[in-house]
Formats: sequence, C-alpha cells, structure tokens
Amino acid sequence: MGNNVSIGLLGLGVVGSGVIKLIEDHQEKLVHQLGTSVHVKSVLVRNPEKARDVDLEKTFLTTNPWDVLNDPDIDVIVEVMGGIEEAREYILKAFSAKKHVITANKDLVALHGPELQEAATRNKCDFYYEASVAGGIPILRGITDGLASDHIQQVMGIVNGTTNYILTKMNNEGVSYESALKEAQELGFAEADPTYDVEGLDAARKMAILGRLAFSTDIDLTDVEVTGINGIELEDLQYGDKLGYTMKLIGYANFDDHQLEVNVQPTLLSKEHPLADVKNEYNAVYVYGEAVGETMFYGPGAGSLPTATAVTSDVVTVIKNLRLGVTGNQFTEPHFKKKLKTPAKRFGQYYVRLHVKDQAGVLSTISSLFHEFDISFNRILQTPVKKNELAEIIFTTHQTSLENFHTALNELKNLNEVIDIKSYYKAEGDGNIEMARTTETL
Repeated sequence: MGNNVSIGLLGLGVVGSGVIKLIEDHQEKLVHQLGTSVHVKSVLVRNPEKARDVDLEKTFLTTNPWDVLNDPDIDVIVEVMGGIEEAREYILKAFSAKKHVITANKDLVALHGPELQEAATRNKCDFYYEASVAGGIPILRGITDGLASDHIQQVMGIVNGTTNYILTKMNNEGVSYESALKEAQELGFAEADPTYDVEGLDAARKMAILGRLAFSTDIDLTDVEVTGINGIELEDLQYGDKLGYTMKLIGYANFDDHQLEVNVQPTLLSKEHPLADVKNEYNAVYVYGEAVGETMFYGPGAGSLPTATAVTSDVVTVIKNLRLGVTGNQFTEPHFKKKLKTPAKRFGQYYVRLHVKDQAGVLSTISSLFHEFDISFNRILQTPVKKNELAEIIFTTHQTSLENFHTALNELKNLNEVIDIKSYYKAEGDGNIEMARTTETL
C-alpha cells in the first residue's frame, strides 16, 4: 500500500464530485487518521471535456472503464455511476482484480447484494455500501456495528426524501398531491418522472438492504410489499390530523419468532411517534432492539456532500482494514432461513374512510360486522356529505390481524348500506383525537 492509496472512481456526477472534494479538502485529517495519503487517480466519465467544479489537475479522466479497473496502482474502486448491469459487471471485474469496492448504488445492492458480497469474500476484498440507504445517515454501520450485540426486532423509517417532502407540504399547507409534487419537481426534490419515488420503489430497495443486515436473513426485492403515495387524497390527511395522526411513507420490517415481514406503504403515524416530526426531504430510521429498546437515526437522505460523506467513510474503513491486513472478512452468512409471515401472523391498527347511506343504524351494522372478525373500533368520526344523501364515516381500529382486516373489508363491500370504501391505511399508535365522537345521526 505504501504512503499513498489510489482510488478509481466510476462516475463523476454530484456524488462523485463530492467524494473528490471531501478527499481533497480533508487530506490532512485523512493522513493523520490513516497514516497515508489518499488520492483519486482515475475517473470514468462520459465526457472528459465537460466543465466541472472540482479540482481535477491530478486526476486522469477516461471514457474507458478498463483504464480504471485494470490499473495495478489503484487499490479501491468507488462506484457512483448508477445503473445495474453495467455497474455489476465492473464491480465483479474489480473483485477479480483484488480491488476493494465501495458503492452508493441502492438498486444494485438490493438486487445483487448477496452475489456481490460473496464475490468480494471469495477474493478477500472489502465491499461496503453505507451510502446506498439514507444518504449521509450512518444507519448500516449503526446496525452492523453499533447494534451487533442486540437482537433487532423492528426497523421502520422514512427513507425517501421526495415523498416525505410531498407529504409534508400536504400535511402542513393543505395542498393537493399534484400541487405538492409539482413544487417538489421545481425545487429539484423530485425527478421529471417521479414514478420510482412516489410508487415506493426506491424505498422498497432500501428496506430490502436494511432488512438483510438487521435480521441476518436473505431478503429478495420481491419479498417487499409496496404501495406508493400517488393515490393519497388530501381528505385522509385532514381526517388523520383530527384523529392525532400524520401521514408518512413508511418502510417497515419486523422479525419475530424467526418470521419476517417487510413492506412500504403510506402510514398514519401518531403525532407522538418519533418519526412523525421528520419533515421535508429529511430521512430517519427507527430501530427497536430487544436490549437497547428504541433508537433513531436522523439526517439528510440525499445530496452531494451528505452522500459523499458516507462513501468517504467507507473508503476510510477499507484503508484501515488494509493497514490491519483484515480485508475481506466482514461478511457472515445469513443466520436465519427466510420465512415470510402469513397475513394471519401480521398485526396492526387501521384507518378506514367510508361513504355510506345517511340513515339510522348504519354504524351499528358496520360495527357488528367487524365484531364478527374480532375487530374493535378505537376512534370514530362522522360527517355529512352534501350530495346524494350520503354520510362519511371514518374510524380507526385496535390491533387486528391483516387477514381478519382484509376479510372484514371484503364483507363490508357487500353491505347494502355501504356505497364506497374510499380509503384505508395502516395506523401506528392511538393518536390524540381533537374532535369528539359524533355518531348521533347514524
């Protein structure tokens, strides 16, 4: 290794530029901490002539990936180019050349993480990907190192800044989903095509990664159930507020009795829940361990320097391992065989909004139906609808199984008194109702 560690960078977008800036600006600290200098020797780019706002005087730019991957002087490859198959090919080549790899590529890690980790271990190489989840928040290292002695039972979090910004605008300012999305796009928090974020796909990939590490079990992306925010109506956020809840897109992973549940869905959180106050583009991950109890990791979930900080921290870890001669030893086989929970084993509280006929006895009929499936109501609101002689009923349930809840919903659709099930969402906590129960006209 000598007195200098050479880095090869695949990609020079906002994150790649941030990595170069941090390494240059913090060189004195790195030398003091590691006993060696760190230098980005070569970078794979699409256009070497493009103007960039980082100092590249000592860095070779190339459009040929093999100039980076085959360079014998390069010790560590940092992949920040994005994409899946091309990045996978390059990383596997790096491992075969005995180079250590750091990536910020959540899509790649979610889909091919176990394969890449196995290739790294086989070649005695390190493979780190802290920046793939929640940007600058050190959540992966917190789980694998800080909570290594604990039995983690639950991980839930806000892991997508775009959707959190949209829901914050809807919650705080009462604007529609469409208006909030448009503003997020104008500010650069959402892409021109926001599908990946608003349909929950980005969050699902991050939860697959978190679940693997937290529970030491194999989790495929197809194991994550996903519902996005694009169907949310402002009325549900307003009713949720009256009931003491705020809406968030929550990634949820639970592991007990060696059975697993992983999903991403809009969730009404009690305003007293630690995640309820996470606003705008910020991320946070709440972890519950058997010994430590509740912990929460909070911070910026994206951006050039926050994400580059996580990447550079992984660079520091690899160099420390190189100096100690312990590279390629961080991987352990999954401890538990994957077993997904059935709906009968998945429990939660739920929020439901209905349009019903505005006549006496409707609530009693609905309550009796839910009682048949051992589901009791926690809070109830009722408001008249000014057209077609309809009423709107909003209620939250106590804990029940997902199986019983879905069965009750299906039976509800067959009631003559029920016109439409407008929406239903999972709820966390009891909330603090601000409006008294009003059921007199039902």
